[in-house]
Amino acid sequence: MLNLIIFGPPGSGKGTHSIKLVEKYKLRHISTGDIFRSEIGNKTTLGMRAKSFMDKGELVPDEVVLDMLFSVMDRYSDAKGFVFDGFPRTIVQAEKFDEMLALRKMPVSLVISLDVNEDELINRLVKRGIESGRTDDTEEVIRQRLNVYNKQTKPLLNYYKKKKLLQSVYGIGRIDEIFEKICSVIENFASV
Repeated sequence: MLNLIIFGPPGSGKGTHSIKLVEKYKLRHISTGDIFRSEIGNKTTLGMRAKSFMDKGELVPDEVVLDMLFSVMDRYSDAKGFVFDGFPRTIVQAEKFDEMLALRKMPVSLVISLDVNEDELINRLVKRGIESGRTDDTEEVIRQRLNVYNKQTKPLLNYYKKKKLLQSVYGIGRIDEIFEKICSVIENFASV
């Protein structure tokens, strides 16, 4: 089973590359952002609760995220593996996630970090907000999300580095070139 975590700040290309990885390696894509947007779109209680945090650029509480994530994973028990896009986001989430994966005998195979500088991230997200109409892609909210990422999520780099699971890929350039680098890393460091 191939379980990949695509890691990086908002706007680094996690979603774009996750979709391509799903197609290439026949994996299931699990994006907490997509799960939340689906819940928000369906105006569920959980969705409205998540939206209140997301609109302020804050993280959704761990217990809500983990319950939703494993519910989706359990629906795909026959999967060849998963691409986790945008999760985990904190050390506590990563530790709880590792515990829950260990119970299912499904360890993380590899963590790929997409490295993109802040100016590029802001440009990408503002453009995405204009094109898609996303209310959480204003420059003020983007800067808040990047601050939250730097304080709460970036420490995961060391967490996964200590576990010898982290590989970094430069995330600026043509999408196909970046994807080729990601595939090379996967094929060199994970059992495919």
